[in-house]
Amino acid sequence: MKALFFNEFGSSDVLEYGELPDPTIFENELLVEMNYIGLNYADIYRRKGNYHIKERTPYVNGYEGVGTVVGLGGSVSNYKLGDTVLFVDVPFSNANLVAVPEENAIRVPDDIDTKLIASIGLQGLTADFLAHDLGNGQENSNVFVHGISGGVGQILSQMLTADGLNVYGITSSQEKQRLALNQGAKKVFLRNSNWEEEYVSFFDTVYDGVGITLLDSINLLKNKGKVVFFGMAGGNPPNIDFVKLLSQSKSIVTGDLWDYLTSSQERINRSNRLFEYFREGKIHISEPTIFPLSRGKEAHKFLESGKSVGKILLQP
Repeated sequence: MKALFFNEFGSSDVLEYGELPDPTIFENELLVEMNYIGLNYADIYRRKGNYHIKERTPYVNGYEGVGTVVGLGGSVSNYKLGDTVLFVDVPFSNANLVAVPEENAIRVPDDIDTKLIASIGLQGLTADFLAHDLGNGQENSNVFVHGISGGVGQILSQMLTADGLNVYGITSSQEKQRLALNQGAKKVFLRNSNWEEEYVSFFDTVYDGVGITLLDSINLLKNKGKVVFFGMAGGNPPNIDFVKLLSQSKSIVTGDLWDYLTSSQERINRSNRLFEYFREGKIHISEPTIFPLSRGKEAHKFLESGKSVGKILLQP
């Protein structure tokens, strides 16, 4: 098989593209020929050695993608050759062939475009879990989304809007600001524009996947509000004074999607809920940026540049 791989941790320069042995599937696995592979910040962390990566030699990154079933283990019962499946938590996906446990596969519906499914898989299920498990906001409450025009941010902000919440956010350019406003946000601020003073103690919930902004997020909260902390795209969070949080009845909640995607049925239920937003036209996302898998090094650099809008996909 063709794969994007690396032998040591480091910058995108460690990435190589070439031939590796095909995966061998077990009784409960599907062999999937990939159509699209999702690139995520977690892949950057794994490549740098800052995040858990499944052991193998050489390392093959990636956990998410959409493809066609081309092989079946003997005990597989719910899929057949030619089915299209999505997965969001299977290692070694930066290749044209991936062994996918049947339990981890999510059937792709016929009425939604495959490229769209690839663009909303991990980010969409993440947004769903943030909105409905960690956030769980009340209708008409005021919420703030850091990185509102990013992959998770676009889906999350529109999901919250569709659920009846008032969504605000921040982004880095006027182009991204217009995008978020067109997607239903009430107000979108530009970084370094001194907007925060008017919104101290204003929000019921702040969604923070940036990390270094955690103190700012706490300041934006009303008393009894909560920060939903879900990532460190901008760097590690600062130390928090929990006594001060206690005195203001503010809270920080966090969680890992993998503690919620615990079974095949959970994947089916959550993906169906996500897909329904798109069927009903409640969420629209920008076109993904697609790189050939052979140019994975460029895709990593582009994601790290902060210039991307929405999803980056790799295509074998």
